Amino acid sequence: MTLHRSIAVTATLFCAAVIHAANLPTVVFVSGEDEYHSAETLPVFARFLETNYALKTVYLERKKPDSIEGLDALERADLLVVFARRMTLPEEQLKTFQRYFESGKPVVGIRTASHAFQNWLVFDKQVLGGNYQNHYGNNLAPKVQVDPAARAHPLLRGVPETFMSAGSLYRNTPLQANTTLLLTGTIPDHTEPVAWTHDYKGARAFYTSLGHPDDFKDAAFRTLLVNAIHWALNKSVPGGK
Repeated sequence: MTLHRSIAVTATLFCAAVIHAANLPTVVFVSGEDEYHSAETLPVFARFLETNYALKTVYLERKKPDSIEGLDALERADLLVVFARRMTLPEEQLKTFQRYFESGKPVVGIRTASHAFQNWLVFDKQVLGGNYQNHYGNNLAPKVQVDPAARAHPLLRGVPETFMSAGSLYRNTPLQANTTLLLTGTIPDHTEPVAWTHDYKGARAFYTSLGHPDDFKDAAFRTLLVNAIHWALNKSVPGGK
């Protein structure tokens, strides 16, 4: 192969790679809480996602005082993943989030996302379909189970029938209308929903109250989250592959 030919082939391959990357769905991760160390778990998970699946990721983080830089990324996002807690954002930043949801784009909420916006408290019920009412004791690790009616749901492909969570069990009963229960969590004398889907503005929403740092170490939780992201994007669910 001549030098000119070699350069042409390299340039062609480079251009193809750039075009391929440009066409990949973009997942924007927003970390905004201190209690469960999402600033540590989310970037690692985002890299894992980008390395192993055909997705691009953008990571944004809440700073003190309540503010998130780079929210213009939501304009280019195909999916938003929220792991934040009780943020009182400036009005314009909150409106950026609201415009995203009103546009009919999908969302994945993790644990404290149910109470992510202190100046938009209806977000939990309205967008995620939840009903957060605090949690049970931190010393009670819930047993997570697939809801029998949801066994055939594609989002649960590769997720074990039962597994344990390291975090406290959130009170979320009853869920809102237009939700599909996927997983429940059980401690002595109490069972609560811990993962479900919801429809908002025609877009897919998924929420799980799991998300303790040790949950991210569990293959069952990682499979659930990877599946949820693909499902929300209306892509084929990997199911642990």
